[in-house]
Amino acid sequence: MTQLALVIDLNVCVGCHACVTSCKQWNTSGTAGALTDLNPYGADPNGTFFNRVQTFEVGEFPITQTVHFPKSCLHCEDPPCVPVCPTGASYKRAEDGIVLVDYDKCIGCKYCTWACPYGAREFDEQRKVMTKCTLCVDRVTDQALPERERKPACVLACPSNARLFGDVHDPASVVSQAIAERGGYQLMPEWGTRPANHYLPRRKTEMRIHAEDLERVDNPLKIDSRPADAAHRDPGHEDFAT
Repeated sequence: MTQLALVIDLNVCVGCHACVTSCKQWNTSGTAGALTDLNPYGADPNGTFFNRVQTFEVGEFPITQTVHFPKSCLHCEDPPCVPVCPTGASYKRAEDGIVLVDYDKCIGCKYCTWACPYGAREFDEQRKVMTKCTLCVDRVTDQALPERERKPACVLACPSNARLFGDVHDPASVVSQAIAERGGYQLMPEWGTRPANHYLPRRKTEMRIHAEDLERVDNPLKIDSRPADAAHRDPGHEDFAT
């Protein structure tokens, strides 16, 4: 069976949120319905987003990293949100494996939210229905669009090409090859949901920081105590191209 999914390269994601804004724009004007924001500038803002980017600082100074982690519905191959739905509104398409919500059947009971271990469901306060990432199903299946444009809005908007889209069950697809070559992994596989979306890990690189590079030449805490005839400090390692 075909299983469409996203593969996200954490090594090149810069956290620009282009995927978030493009997702919001496309789905607000598409078949998913208006993704409204209620009281966005008030004390209790509420909004619906299919895609979010979480940013983490890892490591200890001076060896630190900033990791940007995009997360949306993972379109699990065994989605726990589907069997708990009392009305059958949540379902998985047999032809491409995309997990969707039928808004005409959804009663907003939030059972799917409680069942999803990834927090990928969004409750639309205005329409009183559950919403989620659709992989831009209305776009990827639109035969009127050129083939190169039949991709989710977030994939087309990513300036660093950190997002790949394709059939993870096809060993010849771009996504399958990226997973195999880069050691792509699933998020929280211990839950047994078999997420279709995968992440490509960050490459480990060695940071070479020298002691003199951690001290500013014009440090205001030390410049006043420097003798008037002090010689100009020799260039540090950061002054040379490596």
